[in-house]
Amino acid sequence: LAVTGTAAGTRAARGFAPRALAAPAAVGLSDPALQPKFANPAPNALDPGFKFYSPNGKYKITMEQTATMTGLVGAGGLPVATPVWGYGENGKAVTWPGRTFEVQKDQPIEVKWENKLTDAAGNPLPHLLPVDTSLHWAYSLKGMSSANGVDYTQYSIAANGVPTVAHLHGGHTDSPFDGNPEYFFSPGWGVRGPRWVDKKYVYSNDQTAGTLWYHDHALGITRLNVYAGLAGFYILRDGTDTGKQDNPLGLPAFPYELAYAIQDRMFRNTGELFYPAFPGDPFYDDFITDEGAILPPGLFPGGGPTGLAEFFGDHMVVNGKIWPKADVEPRNYRMRLLNGTDSRFMVIRFRQAADLNSQSLEGAGAPLSFWVIGSDQGLAASATMTDTLVFEPGSRYDIVFDFSQVPSSRIIMENIGGDAPFGGDFGVALGLDDFFPNRQTDRIMAFDVTLPLDTAVEDRFDPTKIEQYAGNGNAPTRTRKVALFEGKDEFGRLQPLLGVAEPTVDAAGNTVNGSIAWHSPTTENPGVGDTEIWEIYNATGDAHPVHLHLVNFQVLDRQEFSADVIEQPILQHNGTYGTGFRLENIAVGAAVPQPTGYVEDAPKDMVTALPGQVTRIKATFDKPGRYVWHCHILSHEDHEMMRVLHVGPGA
Repeated sequence: LAVTGTAAGTRAARGFAPRALAAPAAVGLSDPALQPKFANPAPNALDPGFKFYSPNGKYKITMEQTATMTGLVGAGGLPVATPVWGYGENGKAVTWPGRTFEVQKDQPIEVKWENKLTDAAGNPLPHLLPVDTSLHWAYSLKGMSSANGVDYTQYSIAANGVPTVAHLHGGHTDSPFDGNPEYFFSPGWGVRGPRWVDKKYVYSNDQTAGTLWYHDHALGITRLNVYAGLAGFYILRDGTDTGKQDNPLGLPAFPYELAYAIQDRMFRNTGELFYPAFPGDPFYDDFITDEGAILPPGLFPGGGPTGLAEFFGDHMVVNGKIWPKADVEPRNYRMRLLNGTDSRFMVIRFRQAADLNSQSLEGAGAPLSFWVIGSDQGLAASATMTDTLVFEPGSRYDIVFDFSQVPSSRIIMENIGGDAPFGGDFGVALGLDDFFPNRQTDRIMAFDVTLPLDTAVEDRFDPTKIEQYAGNGNAPTRTRKVALFEGKDEFGRLQPLLGVAEPTVDAAGNTVNGSIAWHSPTTENPGVGDTEIWEIYNATGDAHPVHLHLVNFQVLDRQEFSADVIEQPILQHNGTYGTGFRLENIAVGAAVPQPTGYVEDAPKDMVTALPGQVTRIKATFDKPGRYVWHCHILSHEDHEMMRVLHVGPGA
């Protein structure tokens, strides 16, 4: 069957238009409107008491279950605890988020990651969330071997435990230590992924200072393991960005340097995390019933659990606390912000609340300006003043906000992004502010400018000193055309996919074109030391945050495009077929001006590919081995929107 038309027209005809979802609250869930706002202090991930320390650069970090107080109150108005998974030093308490690594450029560290998701008797813990084993996930990989060398394909969480693997996101890391999804391991290393190498990971830290983060990356359950709590900051320092008060750039330093991981969650009234996967749950009808998906009862008893195409929580969480606040002085503060959500594009603004007791934006002032001084992997080419910042999942932004402009007031960090797949327009413009009943996701946290100014510490911030990023000056050896598609799997569920936008010879010698699932031979195989321009053609109705492991890249430009979109079958991991697409007769059109709210003049490892556009990035692939590239909407990468990126021979 061939379906043709322009990229935009065919997306609409095939159901690829941007979606506005409808997610009624399920019985027994926490009502975000009844939760306290700006009542609990926001932990600072750069507080000295929230960092890992090692005198010799060697760390033993465990993954364990714990209970945490998020600030959530239950049905009776009393605080309730939330079981989560966290990272922690061996023998010490784990936390959500995990404590922060703070490391120095060119000083390697060694981390032994240990999966201790077991009970007191050593038995495997069940997952905190519903697991869809119909997906291409860790225990469905072929050709794996257990610790005793026996081949297996039928391992389970109940018998063998939850598989995990830590990925240093943004790390310039040797392939064996990258946290590739195939390198997973179960509690006690009893089950090891087919490419597992060693219990100890070495991070060389041979890159400029930046805001990295670490999170779980196990195949097919990344969204669930991160949602359960497995994430934390990894801050890299160098001789310029030292983190000390006397740093050469005059950047605010602790206690005036803050790091916040922003996430969204749903909770039960009793405190437990909630994640939709069954009929009657939020989003189920949007992504299963309304798409005409047919889930065989033998695989999905009672209609689930099933993976859903996106997730949007109705509670905003910052460093593990719901809608927290920070007390600040009237001076410049540096904030490192991480979008650690599953699917949510946030659009950040800061506004002065009506008074110090305000819990909403009613009566708030106009957006206030702030400086963007860097992004994912380092400081920018120059500081950019803005009052609006688009913030894609997986990305980090480094900003400086001057609270001296609003003394004795409450400043609310606002989110004008919608509670739905992002198509490029801001949520308010789309009328999505009523998506959740009693929507509270328009606010994230508050800053109360109530602390007296410490005049003993000079405020030295000078935006003119931010001239750190020169781009990628290497001559490109190849322009590679890749593409983003939205198809359907063998059950008719929406399936976001990567692929190529031109006929390409894969690692097995086959010529392929269009959408390709994760397990098929690799098509992205640059040589060691090659510099490539990637043209990312987005043939879907939604924006996708694209992430490449190993490298940082320069965002070059964007252009409109049109194409004939041809339907074709796509092989699934279990030998069945779903529906995919390919592009033909691509016509690249007008250049797209820098979109409002985007600041990209820094070393990036995340880029927003907008629908109907080709986005160009430039990267140098300087370490050999097996990596991946994927959409960082976690629900997308868990359902095939991820491909192997192999550098050098041996793909």
